[in-house]
Amino acid sequence: MEELLSLSQPDIRRYAMRHCLISDVDDAVQEVLIIIARRLDSLRILAAFSSWLFKTVQRECRRLGRVALQYDPFEETELEAWLQSKPGNELQADLINAVDRLQPEYRQVLLLKDFEQLANREIAARLNISVAAVKSRLHRARQMIRSELLK
Repeated sequence: MEELLSLSQPDIRRYAMRHCLISDVDDAVQEVLIIIARRLDSLRILAAFSSWLFKTVQRECRRLGRVALQYDPFEETELEAWLQSKPGNELQADLINAVDRLQPEYRQVLLLKDFEQLANREIAARLNISVAAVKSRLHRARQMIRSELLK
């Protein structure tokens, strides 16, 4: 169990960084590790572990977000309505336009994190800023993109 938890923790943290409020990441990781330890015996198919793990992280991020700030990072009904209203090529064009409209410091962090998939420390070193600044800019960039796309 200890080995499984230590091997899973980096993946849990990476997924939580993308789906939780910055302040909730550590809490989400801890809660998911506890859930794994308690409920692993209920998992029937080993191949389903990773999807179960990520779904658990997603649920925990949503729960923590709702508790902390009455914030739901997924707003599924609004997102679904928006996705259904646009054809695929239009979605891609809207996303590209939204990224292009970001201020350079936000666009740079977003592209390094989500497209080049660099770690926060690597981004901080490359841009000569703190890890906290990377997290803050990334969070703000994602919020700006989301509000731009969903308006």
